[in-house]
Amino acid sequence: MQSPGRPSVNQLATKRAFWNCVAQGMESEAAARACGVSQPLGPRWFREAGGMPPIELTPGAAPYLSFSEREEIALLRAQDCGIREIARRLQRSPSTISRELRRNAATRSGTLLYRATVAQWKAERAAERPKASRLAENERLKNYVQSRLAGAVTDSEGRLIAGPNVPWKGRRQGRRADRRWGTCWSPEQISRRLQVDYPEDQSMRISHEAIYQALYIQGRGALRKELTACLRTGRALRVPRARTQQRGKHFITPEVMISERPAETDDRAVPGHWEGDLIIGLNRSAVGTLVERTTRFTMLLHLPPMEGHGTGVRVKNGPPLAGHGAEAVRNAIAAKIVLLPEHLRRSLTWDQGAEMAQHVQLRIDTGLEIYFCDPQSPWQRGTNENTNGLLRQYFPKGTDISRYTQRELDAVADALNCRPRKSLGWKSPAEALRDLLLAS
Repeated sequence: MQSPGRPSVNQLATKRAFWNCVAQGMESEAAARACGVSQPLGPRWFREAGGMPPIELTPGAAPYLSFSEREEIALLRAQDCGIREIARRLQRSPSTISRELRRNAATRSGTLLYRATVAQWKAERAAERPKASRLAENERLKNYVQSRLAGAVTDSEGRLIAGPNVPWKGRRQGRRADRRWGTCWSPEQISRRLQVDYPEDQSMRISHEAIYQALYIQGRGALRKELTACLRTGRALRVPRARTQQRGKHFITPEVMISERPAETDDRAVPGHWEGDLIIGLNRSAVGTLVERTTRFTMLLHLPPMEGHGTGVRVKNGPPLAGHGAEAVRNAIAAKIVLLPEHLRRSLTWDQGAEMAQHVQLRIDTGLEIYFCDPQSPWQRGTNENTNGLLRQYFPKGTDISRYTQRELDAVADALNCRPRKSLGWKSPAEALRDLLLAS
């Protein structure tokens, strides 16, 4: 029988602490530092486990001896304590201690010497239940899963459409890059469709989680890891749930969320509450839009590209040369909004775009209260979204908006403000705003 090799250093407690840190949303490097191990070891553990904590790291139940108890047994055994004395101190059955000393003692020296690390290593090896995955045992099921994940794309006559040639790099494909073409069913779609295609064949059953584990966990051997490129996200590793929940804009705090906006804003009875957004065009060109909720009065912000935009190599984390960075948007809003009377600039509601990162300074400069919508909730700025749809008649998608001057943008805004609106009793936004100014 081939020797299983020397026992490794016991890292069970350390790995459990590492995965607990990961579950709390920490990056793998930070989790490694928090657990007292080298920083490169954290990403290695994370990659080997496919971003999922191994099942063997779940805390053992009370009937099983822990590593700390085995250390105590080794110390007491070195002090010539008897089995019953050790059992009393550990509050364990004497038969448990006797069995532990007999089964897990070190035997390489020819004598039965009890060492905690060797005993823990032997216990873990004995507890292993090697079982081949269902995909590894069932070739027909494996072929079905692979064909739905990475099957070829064909035309109406069944001829192959190759798509882009994208080599597998072992990591997620970057943004604005070609993706591999395939049938690309999700694991849940595959799992549910099996019940439709094989209603009577119970061998053709697999859960979506088993497919994910076959893709992400090294050593399962059922599915090739490069098939992760066929998943919708294309991730080569799974992302802990707590880490995704921590995503968000660092400049947004609970105090500036839309839930804190005054109630007077919702019923549109009090003027001076605005909604804003950007209209994006070709080559990252953009125009800012501001719409007053009560009158639907619209103002457009000129955001010209900065010098050097589109002429050289883009610098990662460099200045926003496209012209709609945080400073440019702040200055454009301030220049427009200060032209209004103070009672017509009460608040501004925006989405969570990075262009509003300097909202605190904007509030200081203009006196506007700034609020942010919830993520992926454009209906919370319905007036602005509707106006953006009207503006697309002048600035269609896929066109270069940077070619227009502020004079031309003001003309478009004036055309929109002179249209009669049903919601205003067929008054135009300009007339509604004029009535408010005369009333004050």
